[in-house]
Amino acid sequence: MSEKRKFLYILGAFLVAYFLPIQWPRFQGAVFESLALVRWYAREHVLLCLVPAFFIAGAIAVFVSQASVLKYFGAAAPKALAYGVASVSGSILAVCSCTVLPLFSGIYTRGAGLGPAIAFLYSGPAINVLAIILTARVLGLEMGVARAVGAISFSVVIGLLMHLLFLKEELARIDRGEIALGENPEPARPLWKDASYFFSMVAILVFLNWGAPQQEIGIWSAVYRVKWVLSGLFLVLLGFMLVRWFRKDELTEWVGATWGFAKQILPLLLAGVAAAGLLLGRPGHEGLIPSEWVERFVGGNSIGANFFSALVGAFMYFATLTEVPILQGLMGAGMGKGPALALLLAGPALSLPNMLVINGVIGPKKTFAYCSLVVLMATATGLLYGSLF
Repeated sequence: MSEKRKFLYILGAFLVAYFLPIQWPRFQGAVFESLALVRWYAREHVLLCLVPAFFIAGAIAVFVSQASVLKYFGAAAPKALAYGVASVSGSILAVCSCTVLPLFSGIYTRGAGLGPAIAFLYSGPAINVLAIILTARVLGLEMGVARAVGAISFSVVIGLLMHLLFLKEELARIDRGEIALGENPEPARPLWKDASYFFSMVAILVFLNWGAPQQEIGIWSAVYRVKWVLSGLFLVLLGFMLVRWFRKDELTEWVGATWGFAKQILPLLLAGVAAAGLLLGRPGHEGLIPSEWVERFVGGNSIGANFFSALVGAFMYFATLTEVPILQGLMGAGMGKGPALALLLAGPALSLPNMLVINGVIGPKKTFAYCSLVVLMATATGLLYGSLF
């Protein structure tokens, strides 16, 4: 870094500190909202969401061969298989826009093609079965169906568009050997053992974060009542597998890879959560941007209303299932159905923390393209839906 750039950074930090409007009640409230959102995220999501996700990502990096990743997500994999698997992954994982990041980073660094990896990144938080059912129950059947169809279609279309936009760079990755097949070493364990190991970790992640339905929804409510028992059983099963099936050096490598993902992702994630809280506040609370501005600009079904809804949703952080009651309140205050769907398609899949971490994995150009595609497609889909319903 040049001395001139260092000076400009120091000068910028000084000017920010000098002119901080600490006397403004809104600024004081926004700072509180930022810290409150960080504390809420740390309490509700780091231990139960991110920690299991980091361990799964570490396991992908260590125990999943590059050839296995390429079989389903690689540049040479059949497109129908790659995008088909990626587009429905969210129905199994049911994770939020931040929890999916370690998993995305894991498969991308193991050699997955950009298109299938992006399809997986979008579908993970967007195609949540319980959230879609809750959407249909609370916001109407047509909204639930539109969300499901839109999310699956988005993951495939956005993945394909990203593949085409950055085809030259993908070919360069192949030339550099980053996604070359290489040798496929003899597996240390039978496939069913590795599959059981991964399944147990995914089950722990899913059941730990099984949200309480606002209404009785059959088996979903029943599972929620025993979620801790199920999580504990799978944790015991995982412990048995680790003791009986894995060598000490393998476990050490797994923990090291897990720590590597945590170092890369967690600081950016918490910084992004703090920024989101400062600007937009927690649901039902005020940040620097007044909530009435949001409600004022998302009424009706204009292009501007849909775009604004998609854009705001893209920057806000939504924990799994929280977008439904938030939208219920906004629609009660006059939000149009089109903008509501636009927010549903952009919000759960993106957030400011999510964008910061994606930028660290695939770079600013691809991150901007991905986020732009999500916002523009959500805008167009919301506009179409609002005109039909």
